[in-house]
Amino acid sequence: MLERALKEGPQTVTRHGKPVAVVVSAGEYRRLRTGGKSFKALLAAAPLEGVELGRSRETGRIVDFECT
Repeated sequence: MLERALKEGPQTVTRHGKPVAVVVSAGEYRRLRTGGKSFKALLAAAPLEGVELGRSRETGRIVDFECT
């Protein structure tokens, strides 16, 4: 079944005549999971409309604590 999935494409696994799983190559699985794009490409394509990019200049807060 693995060789057929690599050579011919997805192979359906059945139980009692009903499809329960599909065996695909690792490359095909990655493509399906990412829509064919890398994570970097997905981020680059994300719309930035209405998104403010910047960094706060606040230094944070001072925390006073005791060790016991």
